[in-house]
Amino acid sequence: MKTRKLMTFVAVACCTLVTISCAQQAQTEKSEKLELTTVGNPYMPLWEHIPDGEPYVFEDPDQPGKYRVYVYGSHDDLITMYCGRNQVVWSASVDSLNNWRYDGIILVVDKNAKGEPFDSVGTADVLFAPDVTMTTDANGKKTYWLFPNDQTGYRNGLIAKSDRPDGPFEVCNWSKDNPNQVDGIYGFDPAVFVDDDGRIYGYWGFGHSMAAEIDPATMCTVKPGTKVVDGMIGGYQEPNGGDFRFFEASSMRKIKDKYVFIYSRFTKEGEFGLPTSNYTLAYCYSDNPLGPWTYGGTIIDGRAREKDEQGHVIASAVAHGNTHGSICEINGQWYVFYHRQTGTDEFARQAMVAPIEVKVEEGKGGKVMISEGEYNSCGFALNGLDPFERHSAGIACWLTATKPVIHEYPNNKFFGSYVEAGYGGEPGMSKEEALASKAKYDAPYDIRYNTNRVVNNTDGSIVGYKYFNFDAERMANKGNLMLDLRLIPEGIDGTIEVWMDRPWASQGGKLIGKAALKADMKQTSTDVAISISNEAKEKDLAGKHAIFFVFKSDTKEKSLCILEDFVFLFQGK
Repeated sequence: MKTRKLMTFVAVACCTLVTISCAQQAQTEKSEKLELTTVGNPYMPLWEHIPDGEPYVFEDPDQPGKYRVYVYGSHDDLITMYCGRNQVVWSASVDSLNNWRYDGIILVVDKNAKGEPFDSVGTADVLFAPDVTMTTDANGKKTYWLFPNDQTGYRNGLIAKSDRPDGPFEVCNWSKDNPNQVDGIYGFDPAVFVDDDGRIYGYWGFGHSMAAEIDPATMCTVKPGTKVVDGMIGGYQEPNGGDFRFFEASSMRKIKDKYVFIYSRFTKEGEFGLPTSNYTLAYCYSDNPLGPWTYGGTIIDGRAREKDEQGHVIASAVAHGNTHGSICEINGQWYVFYHRQTGTDEFARQAMVAPIEVKVEEGKGGKVMISEGEYNSCGFALNGLDPFERHSAGIACWLTATKPVIHEYPNNKFFGSYVEAGYGGEPGMSKEEALASKAKYDAPYDIRYNTNRVVNNTDGSIVGYKYFNFDAERMANKGNLMLDLRLIPEGIDGTIEVWMDRPWASQGGKLIGKAALKADMKQTSTDVAISISNEAKEKDLAGKHAIFFVFKSDTKEKSLCILEDFVFLFQGK
């Protein structure tokens, strides 16, 4: 029996609290699944911060004939600013997308062409959003090229190469004239694409889109006899921006005979019923790798557009931030990879994913139609998360309050629930200590490390999860269905309501459970057991459903509790 936590039972009808017996607790714990088979969204461990992810399917060099998805991104480990001084890669078998593996650091740029440090303390360059591509020579040898978006001015166009998709990569375009500089044309957020005929194209830009055909002999300079395309598509502040409204995050894919350019787009003021934002990925398409282009639409909106109880469009997730990513087909299913914001600033971003549909009309002038992905909590678990596995509260995809967030770049002021940034340390560690802790690498999805708390749960806050799959066979269990909600009370009287499908009855939501929080509850990690109504268990819950926690209190603008994690389980059978 767990003795370090208080277990409380909350009756649905009257919300009175009584201590659960040792025998009951033992029965409850036996029904909890300890193995995490549906990891949720973010799909990487919640202590890892990999924004700007570029996904590619490459052959596993250690298992010829087997394939893995590799995600290359920047690394938000500087805590107080974007990105980091290294780049790492995570990968997963195409047949096991809920099991991501840390493949290690693939690049650090801390020495010049002569192997000398850049300064007396060996400071490494800050590396922003990268891209990767692969070339194959006449003998079938594969070379992987990394374009790490080095932020040191005279090393912006730095590139590196490796014989393996998981690195390590070595810089390969040092200038012959200066050992501290590199050759090449790449600017901000480079993307490099190898066409079927072997020709190579590069794309980059910040507010202004640039592109060029690349010399395959260098992989970093303009092909002789060609010119840079200056203003490939319209920028968001440019008079010819049109619907394109390019901001940053260039990425290129080829689907059948169409070229698809994915990028971060600034929406128009009032577009979708919300203020202007660069928290979206959009696409355009062409019959040629350098255009002309036709605007396609939005692939993902990091604000998670929803409607409130009155039917008004709202941002149901963090309303302000940036995103960067691309699309990838894995075993016949297309996904959009992007990132979300956590914490109170933009420096703790996490890798996200959503399934999408892609349709292509082949032939000259044919259309490319990409559906908009849904911002959700289940990620690769297309049928929904397993509710009988303990999940971190931090996979929430719906976080709203009675007042909208105030954004003062790069900070957000929240009036309700938000996901606290976490770095996988032990209790009591500072962010820096947690970041440096190595224990999490041995058990990356262990709930001790793989968690983000949801904090500032004030009156009127709503925290939601899309979706859980309440398998009908397991729901036939004769025991009482419970929700074990692990939280830290914060000395405020109030209630937590549990809703399914929607957080309001007026939109078809159903109240299925309720917990009372008392001001005198001990402010330590506490398991609160919420009894789920028999009607919900027997008639409503079987299948795929969203779950919402709605916080209510007579005390305004004070947090009722900190949410840690939760699991559904059966008691008594």
